[in-house]
This record gives sequence, C-alpha cells and structure tokens, in this order.
Amino acid sequence: MSTDNAQLQRWADELAAAYDFPEGFELDVDAVLDLARDAAHGVARPAAPLTTFLAGYAAGLRGGSAADVREAIGRATGILQSRDSAPDETADGADDSTRA
Repeated sequence: MSTDNAQLQRWADELAAAYDFPEGFELDVDAVLDLARDAAHGVARPAAPLTTFLAGYAAGLRGGSAADVREAIGRATGILQSRDSAPDETADGADDSTRA
C-alpha cells in the first residue's frame, strides 16, 4: 500500500469508527478509488463522489457486508463499462454509427 493509500485507509478507519461501523469492517480503498476514477472519466468529474456514495448506500441497504460492498461496486462498474461500449449518440439522440 502506498503512502497515499495508507493515509486514505487511516482516514477510512477514522470515519468508520465515527460512524460506529461493526468491528472488523474492511474497505477495499483501491476498489472505491477505481470506481471514482471510472465514473469521473466515463461520465463527468462530479460523478465520482455521487457514484461512490450511491454504491455505498446500495451496499448499506443490502446489509453492508464486504460482499455487499463488492457487489455494489461491481454493479456500478458494469454500468460504466456498458456506457463505454454503447454507440455514441448525437444531441438529437440518433446513433452516430448510422450516419454516413
């Protein structure tokens, strides 16, 4: 873990304690950062905090286990990847691939 990641992990641990997360709560900081990066690049920069918040909220609604967090991150990542592979659309909504 890099110095930056170690600092982020300490911050996550501090927040988890402040929110009274269960003992043994683990967070894959790299997975959250990867999701934020993908959202920022795939949608828009402000999508990074929005996406990570919504993924975390979804995980919490499902119980908040490490598996729930992984599933929520995976689902958001899948949505971002499907956006990347979808044909570009113009402002009028037409598929660019059909234009001559």
